[in-house]
This record gives sequence, structure tokens and C-alpha cells, in this order.
Amino acid sequence: MLRRFAVCAGMAAAAISLVPMGSPAASKEIMELQRDVAGLQDQVRLLKESQDKQLSALTVLVQQALDTSRSSTTGVAVIQNNLQQSLKDMEAKVVTPVAGLSTRLDGMDQDMRALQQNVSDLNGVLNKLQQSMSDLNHAVAILQAPPPPPPAPAAAGGPGGTSAAAPASLEPCPSGTQLYADANRDRSGAKYDVALPEYIEYLRCYADGEFAPDVQFYIGAIHAAQGDYETAAKDFDVVLEKYPKNRKTPDALYAKGMALEKAGHRTDSANEFAEVIKLFPGTDLAVKACEQRKDLGYNCGVPKAAPAKKKK
Repeated sequence: MLRRFAVCAGMAAAAISLVPMGSPAASKEIMELQRDVAGLQDQVRLLKESQDKQLSALTVLVQQALDTSRSSTTGVAVIQNNLQQSLKDMEAKVVTPVAGLSTRLDGMDQDMRALQQNVSDLNGVLNKLQQSMSDLNHAVAILQAPPPPPPAPAAAGGPGGTSAAAPASLEPCPSGTQLYADANRDRSGAKYDVALPEYIEYLRCYADGEFAPDVQFYIGAIHAAQGDYETAAKDFDVVLEKYPKNRKTPDALYAKGMALEKAGHRTDSANEFAEVIKLFPGTDLAVKACEQRKDLGYNCGVPKAAPAKKKK
């Protein structure tokens, strides 16, 4: 725009120089026009100088901007390089220890599994040892029970088998009735460790006493409650062998079948339930025994009730 303005001013000056100077009025107008052209030329010069200054300042600013941009690029590159180096250092400080920790955790997991297996094996050994101790206690209890004493010449004593003579060279026997009552009370209160020696003491003193079948049955019930089903089955078998005809025979036969079932002897258990059905038909125990056989996978009809006796 400035160049176009300067060209116009030059053309105006050239045109004025070509105009002939005839009259004084024309000379005056030409002088005024020359004066305006001169002023215009001065304005063009000033405008050019101003434009040159602004262009110089703009050039300086652009150069400064370029320098700043170069500095910023260099700074960003340095920061990026430092950041990458920091990430590498962090990776070296964190990733490697974490990998080592993961390896240690895997090793600890394997150690824990081995420890659990060892504990499981130890529990199995302890269970076998407990079973052996229970069998030993049961055998000792049976060995301590003396053979039936000879009948006394005269009955002396009250109920509960107190008429039996106390075995010689052993501790005096307490009252059979009281001993039986104390053992029942402790068994009802789940004090099996207290009740079991009391029942064994009763059998030691009154092997053929009035409550002897019940005592032997409750010894088996205690072992069953403690989870020692093998020993419990043997205890119930003693009831059936030593006291074949008593009020506890049906219960002992059924309880023996239950103990054998829980001990894993399914066939023997089913046979015992069949004996209950055969020997005690029409009873509640026969019905339960039939249901147990069905649960074990054996066929069993519902036992019929015993026929009512005809009135005379």
C-alpha cells in the first residue's frame, strides 16, 4: 500500500512538472499542488520510516520467538530424556524387587502346601493313635471286669446289684445304685470322661448286677458320641453276647448297626438291621432298621405290627 501511495505521489509530481505556466492563477494553483505533493512525499517518507522500524521490531520479535522455540524444544527434549531415565531407574528399583517378592511368595505358597500336607498326615497319625488308645482302654476295662462271683448264701442288699460280693484284693465297691445314678447324671450332662470310669467301676463291682446290661450299653453310647464307632460296635456286641436276654438287647442290636454304618461297614450294618427286623418285628426299632436298610441300598418291606393277643 505504501509503495502504491509513493507511486501516486511521484506521478502527481511528474504531472505538475509538465503543466505549462501561463497565467498567474495557474501558477498559484500549481504551487499549491506542488506544496501538497511535497507534503505527501514527506508523509510517504515518514510512513516508510515507521514501516521500516516496525518491520525491524517485528524481525527482532520473530527472531526472539525462534530462539525461545529452540530453547523450549531443547528443554522439552531434556525433560523427556530425564523422565525416561527416571522411569528406567524406577523400573530397576521397583520391578526387580517385585519380581523377587513374587518368587518368594510362590516359594512360601509351596511351603504352606507342604506344611498343610504334613499337618494332615499328623492328624491321621493322631487319629490312629487315639483309636488305638480307645481300643486299649476298652480292652483294659473288659480285663478288669471280674468273672461273675458265686452266689451268696443269702441275699443282702437292695436294688442296683448291691448284693454281689466285692472282689477280693480290690478297693471296696461303692453302692451300685448310687454309682449307676452318678454315671447316668454325668452322661446326661455330656461329661463322658467322668461317666465312662464310673460305668467301668460299676461293671468291676457288679458284673451281673441289675443295671449291668444298661451300663454296658451306655459305655457303647459314650464311645459312639465321641466318634469312636469301631469301639462302640464292640461295646454293643458285648451287650448282645454277655447279656443276650435283657431290656437293652433290641437297642444294642440297632445301635450296633448304626455304629457299623458310621464306621463304614455297610454290609455288616445292613445285616444287623435285618436281625432287628427279624427278632423284633412290629416294633419302632424294626421300622427304623428297615429305613436304614433302604438308605444303604437294600430292599426291605415295612415290618408288620405284631398281632394283638386275643382276650380270654
